Amino acid sequence: MKITTQWIFALFGVLFLSSAIAQETGNDQADVWTVVESQWNADESGDKKWIDDLLADDFAGWPNASPAPRNKASTRMWDRLLEDAGQMKGHELYPLSIIVHGDVAIAHYLYTSVIETREKKTKVENGRFTDVLVRTEDGWKFISWHGGADHEK
Repeated sequence: MKITTQWIFALFGVLFLSSAIAQETGNDQADVWTVVESQWNADESGDKKWIDDLLADDFAGWPNASPAPRNKASTRMWDRLLEDAGQMKGHELYPLSIIVHGDVAIAHYLYTSVIETREKKTKVENGRFTDVLVRTEDGWKFISWHGGADHEK
């Protein structure tokens, strides 16, 4: 009888621990997605602080439109230069997969955005991104990304 009781308690302990781990992963996934959304919202609102707030110091991301990966300073410069080309007026994100592995997260998603050009014309853009984030003392930060608009046919 004693062994059976110990096994039952052990089984409940394993189930409780598994549940706690699953909840932690779920919270991490939600936290990662919140950072992804906050980057898009900040970009749409014209808030330029998102680059300093959300990119890790050793960030290197490779947008489709770039011939090579861009570091944090390059991302800041191109964000400023492209500001004159138009302003995002709206967007919608479609999460596909968020994988959290320890202190690293990978988020795959699609997007649609509406850009108003400097000539006041509306341009709809569809595309995809894979973002890689790392957990820091200040929360999740982008360490890399790759993607952008789908090529027009």
